[in-house]
Amino acid sequence: MKIALVHDWLPFMGGAERVLTNFLELYPDAPIYTTICNRSKIDGPLKEANIITSNLQKKNKEIENHRKLFPFMMTAIESFNLNDYDIVLSDSSSVAKGAITPPDTMHICYCHSPMRYAWEFSHEYAGKMAGKGGLKAKLLSYFLTGVRLWDNASSDRVDYFIANSQNVAKRIWKHYRRKAVVIHPPVRCDLFNISDIDEDYFLIVSRLQEYKRIDLAIEVFNKLGLPLVIIGDGPDSKKLQAMAKNNIKFLGRESDEVIKEHYAKCRAFLFTGEEDFGITPLEAMASGRPVIAYRKGGALETVVEDKTGLFFDNQTCDDLCNAIKEFENMKFDKYEIRKHAQAFGEEIFKEKIKSFIDEKYQEFKERKF
Repeated sequence: MKIALVHDWLPFMGGAERVLTNFLELYPDAPIYTTICNRSKIDGPLKEANIITSNLQKKNKEIENHRKLFPFMMTAIESFNLNDYDIVLSDSSSVAKGAITPPDTMHICYCHSPMRYAWEFSHEYAGKMAGKGGLKAKLLSYFLTGVRLWDNASSDRVDYFIANSQNVAKRIWKHYRRKAVVIHPPVRCDLFNISDIDEDYFLIVSRLQEYKRIDLAIEVFNKLGLPLVIIGDGPDSKKLQAMAKNNIKFLGRESDEVIKEHYAKCRAFLFTGEEDFGITPLEAMASGRPVIAYRKGGALETVVEDKTGLFFDNQTCDDLCNAIKEFENMKFDKYEIRKHAQAFGEEIFKEKIKSFIDEKYQEFKERKF
């Protein structure tokens, strides 16, 4: 049984790339087809994997800003010849699900999200990229209409969808009218541990992008004067650092060891954006630390109120301030928090994925038309 893995792009490691790593551990002989890959910025089993990139990347030259290539990525993902495989497993939040497979090849898509920038988040992204009004905004509007048509049409190429959360399963049904089985993404529980050392800082581990709402956390901690550590980089890094007072410390992109240590010793982890699922809150919980999260999106499926954390209802300074003040008077059990996170562990994830693929492949082979 020949299996190929298809991934949107591999510019650096993130949550989707951890999922891809688990797929590779399940199927170590499977090649990975992806639009671009920066090998210096990936790690683990992916570092030595058989990665096949599209013609968007010349002579393995690393791509600094892969987003600029997006208009060409739909064509790039369609260019791969996958005719020799029995199963294609795509790992997609954008174009990977659009890979073209023959009738005898089963295509399963593990969907992190329908394209965020094409559907209900399109106004937010378009406003940032083109501003309001003007020729650029109008051209972008026409372009996104074409992207939505492609995104919807290419969903029909998938035989079975897996959603990373109930939240995403609802969006798959809304935009594609396809049912999806939910298998939550894996958490590297064995990497993280509980510490007896309780330091005074709050923690954010995140890509520094607008929709993550790190600006909200900075506004609140500027006001409260409490220590906040932010790990991660991204396009909004300079803007966010310019906003922050001295009680807020930016560490940039850090190693797993540094991240692990900060998770284990923080007072609480902040999750201020709306995510389709969100791995970082579970990594904090695997370290025995509570989470203060915006009450929307995937956090509703991972944070148990008053047991592993608490929520704030609106992305406003007042609401987040009130949640932090409420947290000051609460107590949490580190071991109960970690026990909750372990239900999302890697081995459980891989077992569910393999079982699903085996079951559906048998069903696919026996299908009659």
